[in-house]
Amino acid sequence: MKARIVAIRYEARDILSFVLAPLDVDEFPRVDPGSHVDVHPTGALMRSYSLSNGEGDAGLYRLTVQNDPKSRGGSVFMHQNLRAGQELEISAPRNNFKLAEDSPFTVFVAGGIGITPFIPMMTRLNALRRKWRLHYCVRTRDRAAFVKEIERLAAVGFGDVQFTFDGEPGGAPLDLEQVMATLPADAHIYCCGPMGMLQAYQRAAASLPSERVHFEYFNTDVKPASEGGFSVVLQKSGREIFVKSGETILKAVREAGVDVQSSCEEGVCGACETAVISGQPEHRDMILSERERAANQTMMICCSGCKTDRLVLDL
Repeated sequence: MKARIVAIRYEARDILSFVLAPLDVDEFPRVDPGSHVDVHPTGALMRSYSLSNGEGDAGLYRLTVQNDPKSRGGSVFMHQNLRAGQELEISAPRNNFKLAEDSPFTVFVAGGIGITPFIPMMTRLNALRRKWRLHYCVRTRDRAAFVKEIERLAAVGFGDVQFTFDGEPGGAPLDLEQVMATLPADAHIYCCGPMGMLQAYQRAAASLPSERVHFEYFNTDVKPASEGGFSVVLQKSGREIFVKSGETILKAVREAGVDVQSSCEEGVCGACETAVISGQPEHRDMILSERERAANQTMMICCSGCKTDRLVLDL
């Protein structure tokens, strides 16, 4: 879809929101809480960003981006080059981080820019009159985005917000073990943030039922499978491609001239999710649950490999 940047807002130190309006459609698809879109700021660059829509963003999309020089360049480009009035290409929304709307109580754990998917989730729970709590962890207050907006959402009467500024004098990291120990019965808990927080969160939540524990990565330290040594058959054309050592499936397929969508190339966004017809993938993504991995119905070809000599994909 084509979109126009109609506003750029300062949210916190190194954090900007880009507000988009539709150009080639009458209206954007509805924002499903937890969803993200792929953004094409240039012809060669594509990145995925969560939709951070709040109550005042009806009909628009809001993307909130932290300027991170250590990233792969997408956030830096957007901060330095995008201006109000420019046009962008974006994908339709995808959701790998769905909100359980029937949960009697919901707990969110946000680390830094990981707050973005939770704004529409909290907005939706307020509309449903369901209770929620947010633990918002940021190094310092000046890096905390949406503070007033979050406090307004909590003031409606269904939410509670607890801030943790562990980089300030007297500050300490959030005690995730205590959060899990005091989790109400049947509550669902969500986490989005940096790698260290997500790993600690998963350790703390290990004893909880997996269907009530949700998380979303925006980067990973897992290395993509590039051992090669197997063949990939493209079901739609019947072509067979050998994946050599040092190649990912995505690279091999693209070098064979097949256009496949991808974004993060780390297994965290889901852009390259592909249906598996036969064969056994070696899953290395951060999206599929253990149950979904065992089912072997889909895989992320940007990072996952193959445990069999032959893999047939719906391409």
